[in-house]
Amino acid sequence: MPQRLKSSTTDLVFGALANPTRRDILNLLLDGEQSVHDIAERFDMARPSVSEHLKVLRGCGLVAEEKRGRQRFYRVEAQPLHDVQTWLEPFERFWRARLRDLGAVLDAMPDE
Repeated sequence: MPQRLKSSTTDLVFGALANPTRRDILNLLLDGEQSVHDIAERFDMARPSVSEHLKVLRGCGLVAEEKRGRQRFYRVEAQPLHDVQTWLEPFERFWRARLRDLGAVLDAMPDE
């Protein structure tokens, strides 16, 4: 397999999504924008640790940050997830074809 740099947006998104805490943070943000304080209250870790996870999510574009006064608010950004979905489409087509072929084999089998 040819070597390539692992720094594309899609690579960074997959790296960020590999961590379950980051996925949990994204799930929280699906309900709408939240402050770092509100996010940190949902986890059994120090606020600086949550901030580090948010930094990774922000670095790959999965969340956007807005500073209002002394607080920072975060929201989900959809474009990187769309890029991952685009990358996954050939695999989806592959499995759909395999399942269609399996369905044809099962349909051709006797009902015994």
